[in-house]
Amino acid sequence: MSILIDPPAWPAHGTLFSHLVSDLSIDELHDFARAHDVPERAFDRDHYDVPLRLHEQLVAAGAISVPATELVRRLIASGLRVRSKERPERLDAVLSSRWEALGLNAPALGNELLDCWSQEQRQYHDRAHLLAVLKALDTLSDTAEHGADLLALRLAAWFHDAVYRGTPIDEEESAALAATRLGELRIDPQVVDEVVRLVLLTRTHKPTPGDTSGALLCDADLEVLARPAAAYKRYTEAVRREYAHVPDTDFARGRTLILRGLLEGGSLYSSERARSLWEGAARANLEAELNDLASLRG
Repeated sequence: MSILIDPPAWPAHGTLFSHLVSDLSIDELHDFARAHDVPERAFDRDHYDVPLRLHEQLVAAGAISVPATELVRRLIASGLRVRSKERPERLDAVLSSRWEALGLNAPALGNELLDCWSQEQRQYHDRAHLLAVLKALDTLSDTAEHGADLLALRLAAWFHDAVYRGTPIDEEESAALAATRLGELRIDPQVVDEVVRLVLLTRTHKPTPGDTSGALLCDADLEVLARPAAAYKRYTEAVRREYAHVPDTDFARGRTLILRGLLEGGSLYSSERARSLWEGAARANLEAELNDLASLRG
């Protein structure tokens, strides 16, 4: 167990509060909180706010008391820290600013897409994922010598999971939405065609050699595979919640096929920069997940 708690030093509601976190897994944090009667409403994205009256009880139950600075340091190092701009109350503003920067003068479409990315069924494929893909594109395209159409590339990021129901035709429906909505804006048809092509490419994440734009989008979409182990676990937990209707054994078998296909298909990433940044960490995460899934496959 790696549950941490800092001293009660944060005043609110006539008392002092501590922060309760895990530097291993959000699921572990939830399990500990439920077992010790910490109310669900006290959870705030990456921690629980715990009143003074519960502090000693939680320490006695196994939470490790650490200074606030140490708690934050370990939470950041774990990859589980949700930064302020990634919190739901800030995401719309951050993403709206990025949409406006595209120069399309189409606020209604931007709002429609944000609504798509905010649907209740999304646990991983949500606004935080959209922002992560856009930021990964910034990282990969910043220094790359490429002939990519950056407008088409960024629009493809906005549309690539705009339709997400966990079905085999999600990408096709996302591409169709892009074709319709961008066509209504009278954007250059070549740009629209490129957006549609790129969105459809995320079905396989296997661009052909020389497809610079395809490599950048697919690599950005797979950046999550290379996150620190705890953040990767958070990603897998979120994906599992999206498929909560699937029994454990069936999910484990299907997920295993996907992971083995990735590991056995050559490099996980298609661009040289992504391989240098992420390949090693991503392979280690996939191997670790396969080991975890083995106990569920039966």
